Amino acid sequence: MRREDVPALLRAYHYGLIAGEPALAGLLAWRRRRGKEDPVRLPERTGRPSKPRPAGPLVWAHGASIGEALSLLGLVERLTGRGFTVLVTSGTRTSAELLARRLPRGALHQFAPLDAPRYLARFLDHWRPDLALVAESELWPNTILALHEREVPLILVNGRMSERSARGWSRTPGVARALLSRIALCLAQTQDEAERFARLGAPRVDLGGNLKFDAGPPPADPEPLRQLAGVIAGRPVWLAASTHPGEEAAATAAHRALARLHPGLLTIVVPRHPERGPSVAADAVSAGLRVGRRSAGGQPHDKIDLYVADTVGELGLFYRLCPLVFVGGSLARHGGQNPIEPARLGAAILYGPHVRNFAQVYGALDRAGGARIVRDGQELTAAVGQLLADPAGRQAMAQAGSAAIESAGGATDRAMAAIEPFICQLKIAGRFAS
Repeated sequence: MRREDVPALLRAYHYGLIAGEPALAGLLAWRRRRGKEDPVRLPERTGRPSKPRPAGPLVWAHGASIGEALSLLGLVERLTGRGFTVLVTSGTRTSAELLARRLPRGALHQFAPLDAPRYLARFLDHWRPDLALVAESELWPNTILALHEREVPLILVNGRMSERSARGWSRTPGVARALLSRIALCLAQTQDEAERFARLGAPRVDLGGNLKFDAGPPPADPEPLRQLAGVIAGRPVWLAASTHPGEEAAATAAHRALARLHPGLLTIVVPRHPERGPSVAADAVSAGLRVGRRSAGGQPHDKIDLYVADTVGELGLFYRLCPLVFVGGSLARHGGQNPIEPARLGAAILYGPHVRNFAQVYGALDRAGGARIVRDGQELTAAVGQLLADPAGRQAMAQAGSAAIESAGGATDRAMAAIEPFICQLKIAGRFAS
């Protein structure tokens, strides 16, 4: 590795992952057995492509999981409209399934290669990107080094750098500087995060805002929407979305406490990981509820108390059916899930105290009166009961949240303006003729 300015720790990491390829192969095999990898597309994780590279200019856009990948869709649409092929990579099966439905013409998906030098070389030799965009905090050392060595500009979009992460990076300042100095542009979500990137050695940092505020609502198939709306018509209903272990038990307890006060109450639970659906349903049955499970063909008819929607890509359907949504990952210590989609679709939002991943978004919703925090299961029960009993207050809350999301947009426009000079450089270099 001919990089005299690369710290010894990074060189050790680089060569360690070359030597550790057998261990990485074992890791992928273990993940495949647990259902976390697509067995058909597993070679993509080692940089082996499953599709040919289209002719012409190509942008590589990477988002680690569902939220990060979907936040890139606005940029993907703009770039394909400019004549680029956009290769979108992610690391989870659920993100791949969603992107297969939502990517525009001119974009394609592959699983991201692990951060091993030989995997990356194989990936980059095939795809030959002209520009790379990485979302949020996916700062993989060998990826950054490989792109820099090949003179591919790397732009961090929707950049996140928490105070805790900054403290961690500051313990190895040489490593932080060596990596961040190789990023052509950091577009940070907030001013505080922009300052942290600059302090750690990023040479060019701009305030870009949060791309997730610009994301359109998730789609919903009109026929299932019509059918389900007919099935649940007239029933009070609320949704616990993107839940993690422990949060389904809180939703179950809330239902049991509120069912006497709200006859016909329907609670819908969408677990963050659909494969947990059978266990979520079994726990609710053990608690005495009548349960239906969507992946098993169940319907939320009037004999069902709690409906487990354990499918991929249907949150847009249930957000449209439910005027009140608890957004999960927030009572559990996960860091929260994205509340923008239900707020945009007109739902009043409840959330727990652990929302560090979306602190900016929840701050905007809170200031507008579009969301309410619940600190435990008892507060969740009380808030759901209050809002079910107050349709006017619930509607006012939903309208405030939707307006707050709308007013916070514009990050996609700012990101495209920042990317424009790089597109011009490609034109000057003759790599992009249109």
